[in-house]
Amino acid sequence: MSAEAPAGQTAAVKVNPNGPTEETVLAVEHYTDRLFRFRLTRPQSFRFRSGEFVMIGLPKEDGKPLLRAYSVASPSWDEELEFYSIKVPDGPLTSRLQSIKVGDKVLLGRKPTGTLVLDALTPGKRLYMFSTGTGFAPFASLVRDPDTYERYEQVIVTHTCRDVAELTYSRNLIDSLKDDPLVGELVGGKLALYTTTTREPYPNMGRITTLIENGKLFTDLGVPPLDPSTDRAMMCGSMEMIQDTKALMIKAGLTEGSNAAPAEFVIEKAFAG
Repeated sequence: MSAEAPAGQTAAVKVNPNGPTEETVLAVEHYTDRLFRFRLTRPQSFRFRSGEFVMIGLPKEDGKPLLRAYSVASPSWDEELEFYSIKVPDGPLTSRLQSIKVGDKVLLGRKPTGTLVLDALTPGKRLYMFSTGTGFAPFASLVRDPDTYERYEQVIVTHTCRDVAELTYSRNLIDSLKDDPLVGELVGGKLALYTTTTREPYPNMGRITTLIENGKLFTDLGVPPLDPSTDRAMMCGSMEMIQDTKALMIKAGLTEGSNAAPAEFVIEKAFAG
């Protein structure tokens, strides 16, 4: 990858009128041998709703773009774009993406979309965001959006990973919000992060579906069980987690929604790889 432009460059270079733009890497942070985040320049014309995903990638050796869907982890108001990614040793994209450095170029699609947006849910009292692994990314966007706190009295984010180190991104981000100039005063008493591990010993262990089923999640948080009259939910993570959590939402009486027909819960079906 080239490093022809300075790290502070904000203007996009057009690849073609309808194709991806070429953006500059502004920051890279590695958390484990499996997880990292990076920030890119944002084109002035790029608009998205917090929680949406977009295609990002790198050019292949034949010059054609290799693109995958990634949730935008930064909120819609941010002047830069942040992404949270897994590293797959033999992944066509992530095997190369994990090596990017400040000043390198990354391709950015022009059409963000997705269902993990506030407008896809009907009004409620409490919003749950259930995530595993890099599925936390869209919620990293939503918890930094003031609109989230204007719509809900309580926001509960759950993040489940195999090991404790894999929770670093979510814990650091949520902890930083209390000093955030835009949402700092809004999160107090409204936002809760509930982290669990499935492999390494940790105070809270187990799959989030198990903790919903046995009621431990609600007991620990001091909230009542899921109720379609008050609770709304979003989920993002592995396909197995999404399907199992979706079944629990339906069992609790919640109905799946979409951009076209808002309801009590929504899921995301696009994955990075």
